[in-house]
Amino acid sequence: MSVRTVERWLDAGGEPEHRRPPADSVLIDPFRDYLEKRWEEGERHGLQLWTEIKLRSFEGSKATVYRWTAARQQGSSTAAPNVRWRLPSRRNCAWLPSKEPTSLDEQTERFLHHLYENAPELSNAGELARRLAALIRGDDDAGLDQWIEDASTSELASLAQGIGCDIAAVRAAITQPWSTSPVEGQINRPKTIKRQMYGRSGYALLRNKLLAAA
Repeated sequence: MSVRTVERWLDAGGEPEHRRPPADSVLIDPFRDYLEKRWEEGERHGLQLWTEIKLRSFEGSKATVYRWTAARQQGSSTAAPNVRWRLPSRRNCAWLPSKEPTSLDEQTERFLHHLYENAPELSNAGELARRLAALIRGDDDAGLDQWIEDASTSELASLAQGIGCDIAAVRAAITQPWSTSPVEGQINRPKTIKRQMYGRSGYALLRNKLLAAA
């Protein structure tokens, strides 16, 4: 592990989070009522339950049903329709405040309400992020100066400072119809072709492959 990696962790406040897949399979959801009914009737064998729902177009494995029966025997909440909500990662916590409130589900809304109660400055940062996104998607830069002023005393102060240093380019990005996307695509094309060869070829082969792909 390099020193720079440790420094990044220290700057971020801790080691990176690795999200695990949910313990309960979504494949079993459409068959949960049937499984609960058979369970109440006394059927406890995972293989038999899997065979029955397999005939009803279940596409999961036997292990999925075995996990369900094990959780059901232990009275685990994963066997119930209301699975315990998994807290979002740090990255999602940073991303969620910028999303439109109308696009959030009820659980996320409750989480953000709790988050804003403990860190009210994040609510302001989310509102500023949504305002900036609306400016970028539109074609009117009239509100840009006010946004920079409002954001300069918020959690987005460094972003506001960076936009202020290159304000002409940001205004052009909002008001002008031009885009560098075609150029970026042309730059990315030779890079992709080169990486496909894993560094085992020289310039001559790369040139021929680029000409053939043109």
